[in-house]
Amino acid sequence: MKKIVLFVLAGMLLLSACGMQMNDAVEAKDAWARTGMMGGNSAAYMMLVNGTGQDVELIGASSDAADAVEVHLSQMGADNVMQMIKQDAVEIPSRKMLELKPGSYHIMLIGLRQDLNVGDNITVTLHFNGYADVTLTVPVQDAADMGGSGMDGHNMP
Repeated sequence: MKKIVLFVLAGMLLLSACGMQMNDAVEAKDAWARTGMMGGNSAAYMMLVNGTGQDVELIGASSDAADAVEVHLSQMGADNVMQMIKQDAVEIPSRKMLELKPGSYHIMLIGLRQDLNVGDNITVTLHFNGYADVTLTVPVQDAADMGGSGMDGHNMP
């Protein structure tokens, strides 16, 4: 019986080690932004990991790459038309993750100040209620290579 319990515990330990590590911090992982033309719009996506012991809220973002930056949620409206809804705050519970991805939550970059081409990098700062700002370098990638169709309700190229 001891061997079975040890085997089960060892298996649980191994499985937990395979998951995403949670430090005692709020982190952004696997960030990327889609391409876009100057004057147009783009979006940034990532996995937000709240490794702290308290809930935090993503309350905004900023970037020198765009005139305005907003947190949005894309969802299908009652008329079967994709809508983007500005979010004032998105909760990330303690020890949980929030995925920002095409067709869901994302960081909307409005009024691009430059073309965003594959291989470029932009700086994005995430603003939180309950945690310090997080600044990250975000690579620009082709949406088709990242699981986005390029037309996820953004009306972008």
